[in-house]
Amino acid sequence: MTHGTWEPAPAARWEDAFLTGNGRHGALVLGDPDDDRVIVTHHTLVRPVNTPADSAPPRLADALPALQDALLAGDTTAAERFTDGRPLRWVRPFHPAFQTRVRRAPSCTGAATHRSVDFTTGVVAGASGARRSEVFVSRADDVLVQYVSEPGPVVEIDLDHRLPGVPADLGTGRGIATAGRETVLTLRARYPDGPHGYTGLTLVLADAGRTTVTASGVRIEGARHLLLLTRVRRDEGRGTTVVEREAEALRTLAGSPASLPAGYAGLLARHTALHGPAYGRVALDLGGDAAERALPGSALLGRPDSAALLERLFAAGRYHLLSSSGLLPPRLTGLWTGDWNTAWSGAFTTDANLNLQTSSAVAADLPEVTEAHRALVEGQLADWRDNAREIFGARGIVAPAHTDGASGHTYHFSREYPLHLWTAGADWLLVPLLAHEEASGRRDPRVTAILTELARFYEDFLTRTGPDGRIVIVPSYSPENRPHGGSWGAVDATMDIAAARHALRAAADRAPAPDATRLRTLAGRLPPYRVNDDGALAEWARPGLGDRYDHRHLSHLYPVWPLDEINPYDTPDLARAAHRALELRGSENDSAHGHLHHGLVAARLGDAARTGDALARVLAGDYFHDSLMSAHYPGRDVYNADAAHTLPALLIEALVQSTPARLVLLPAPPARCPRGRLTGVRTRFGARLDLTWLPGEYRAVLRPDRDARVELRSPAGAARLVLRAGEERVVSS
Repeated sequence: MTHGTWEPAPAARWEDAFLTGNGRHGALVLGDPDDDRVIVTHHTLVRPVNTPADSAPPRLADALPALQDALLAGDTTAAERFTDGRPLRWVRPFHPAFQTRVRRAPSCTGAATHRSVDFTTGVVAGASGARRSEVFVSRADDVLVQYVSEPGPVVEIDLDHRLPGVPADLGTGRGIATAGRETVLTLRARYPDGPHGYTGLTLVLADAGRTTVTASGVRIEGARHLLLLTRVRRDEGRGTTVVEREAEALRTLAGSPASLPAGYAGLLARHTALHGPAYGRVALDLGGDAAERALPGSALLGRPDSAALLERLFAAGRYHLLSSSGLLPPRLTGLWTGDWNTAWSGAFTTDANLNLQTSSAVAADLPEVTEAHRALVEGQLADWRDNAREIFGARGIVAPAHTDGASGHTYHFSREYPLHLWTAGADWLLVPLLAHEEASGRRDPRVTAILTELARFYEDFLTRTGPDGRIVIVPSYSPENRPHGGSWGAVDATMDIAAARHALRAAADRAPAPDATRLRTLAGRLPPYRVNDDGALAEWARPGLGDRYDHRHLSHLYPVWPLDEINPYDTPDLARAAHRALELRGSENDSAHGHLHHGLVAARLGDAARTGDALARVLAGDYFHDSLMSAHYPGRDVYNADAAHTLPALLIEALVQSTPARLVLLPAPPARCPRGRLTGVRTRFGARLDLTWLPGEYRAVLRPDRDARVELRSPAGAARLVLRAGEERVVSS
C-alpha cells in the first residue's frame, strides 16, 4: 500500500490519528467504531495570549548606531543589551477546535477494526463489521465530511471541546436545532484571555429513523446512513448570523436526507477532482517488496531498511504537505494538533523549519504549497515593514523568525535568541517563490515588488564598512548559534552575507539599468566567505569569531542549499570548504530537521554516503508516529511535521537537481536506493522529468514546455542539452 497506510486497531493517542485536510480545515481521525472521534482544526485558530503592545516590534532604531559602533570596536557582548527589556514572548499558540463524536453502545460482536487513509483521495476510512466511516476535508467545498454506513441501532452525536490542555476557563455555549432528520449542532468558544473565540457547526443528516435531543447533542435510532458536515470559523463578532448562514450553506452542499449516498458521492467527486491530480503528479517506486508494502504502517516502521517504508514515507510526506497547505503553508505541526499546549506554539519558524518543510514544493510539483507560502508572505508585508523601520530605522522589509500566521511582527527574541537581529529571513522565504518562477518561465510582478522592498532594506542597512572598503554586516546573527570569541549578536554571519548578496542580485535582475547597477555594486562590496583553520567554510566571515560545530542548524551552508551559489561545478574550492564544514558539524540534540538539513546540503555537494546517513538516522530513530506524521526528537517525542514534509525533498535532491541552466542526475543516491523510478519531477528550466535507474545505468525522459539550453551532469559525465518545447528528449547512460 504505497499510496496510503492502514492500521488494524483504533488510534490510542491523538498523535497516531490518521490525517486529512484541505489547507484550511484539518481532521485527526482516531477510528474507534464505538466512539468515533474526529478532532477538528483550522489554520486560523490561534489563542490571543499577548496584548498589542507585547506583540509590537521593539523600537530600537535610535540605538542601532551605538550598537554598531560598539560591535565594530570589539565589544563582543554589546548586542546582549540591544533590547527594550521585555521578557521572551512566544507567538500566539495554535490549538484544536473540538472533536465530533459518534458514539454507540460498546460492540459485542468482536468484529475486527480496520482503519486506513488513501493518499490519492484524502479519505480516512474505518470499518468494523458492517459499520464503515469515511472522513475527508473537501478542497472544493471547504467542509469536513464524515459519512457513516450502518452506524448501529442507536448512536449519540455531539461536539466535545474537552481535549488535552484545554483552558479550564474556556467559555463555551452549545446550540441544538433539530427538525425531522436534520440537526444543526453548534459550539461557541470564548478565549479566557480576550473577547474573541471561534464557532464550530456540524450539520447532521440521517436517512431514516428517529432523532431526539440529549443534554449535549442528539440520539439517532434506526439510521442506515449518517452524513456530518463540519466547519469552524474564528469569531469576528457576527454571532448568530454566521451560524445561520453557515447552516444554510451546508444544507445546500448536503442535499436531501433521503439521498445521502448521492450527496456524499457528489461531495467526494468535487474534492477528488482537485486533490487527486495534485497528489498524483509525482511518484517514487523503489521496487519495494510486495509483502512489506501490504504491512500496516506501525509494522513497516519497524523495518527501517525497507524500500517499501521509504516509498510510503515519500508518499505520506507529499500527501501531508499538500493537505496542510492552502490558506497558509504548514505549521510546525502541519495543520493538526490534538493538544492546546502545542510545542513552540505550533507556529511557523522561518529560520529552518518552514523552509525545509516546503522545500520540495517546486520539484515535487505542488504549486498549491507555493501559493500557500506566497499567501503567508504577502499577508505579512505591512508588519515586515514595521520590523525594518522600528528595529533598523530602514525602509523595506525584515521577516520574523517566528510567526503565528497572522502577525508578522518580530517580538519573539531574548538574549540567547536575539532573533530580532536576524535579517536573512525574507530572502529565504522568497527562495521558493523565485524557484516557482524559474520552473514556470514567468516572472510574477508581486515577487518583483517584494524583492524591490527587500533591496531597499539592504541599501539602508548596509552602510558600515571596514578598512578595506568592504561592507560589514553589523549586527549579524546566525540562527540559532553563537561564535567562539563572541556573543549571539555578532558581525558578518555567513548566512546574512549570502542572503544579502542573493537578494540584491535578484532585485538587480529585475530593476531598471541605473538601479540594477547600484544594487550589483552594493552586492559586490559584501565580504567574501572565509575558510577557517580547519579548512571549513566559517559560520562567521569576521576574523576572530570561531565556529561551534555541535549545532542542529546549518545556517552558514545557506549558499550551498538552497541557493546553489556554492556548488562542486562552479566553485569547487568553496564546495570543498563547505563539505569540510559539513563533516565537522554535530547533530546536537538530534532534531529531525537538523538531520534532514544535513542531508540536503550533502546531496548538493554530491556526497551520497552522507546523504544516506542522514536519511538512515531519521528512519532508524523512531521519529514517525503510526499516522506517518513525524516527531521533532527521537522516540516520537514532540509532534512535528519537519521530518514528514522534508523527507520527499531529500530523496528528490539525492536523485535529481536542477537550476535554470543545469540538470544533475543521480548526484547523491543513497546506497539503500540502488534502483527505482521517480516520475513527474518539475525542473527549474521548464521540463518535467521521469528518471529510471539501476546499478550503473539510468534513463531520463524530459518533456520541456519551453526551449532551453542546459548543462547535464550525470554519472556518465558532462554534456550540453538543447531542449525544444513540446519535444520529448531521452538521455541515458
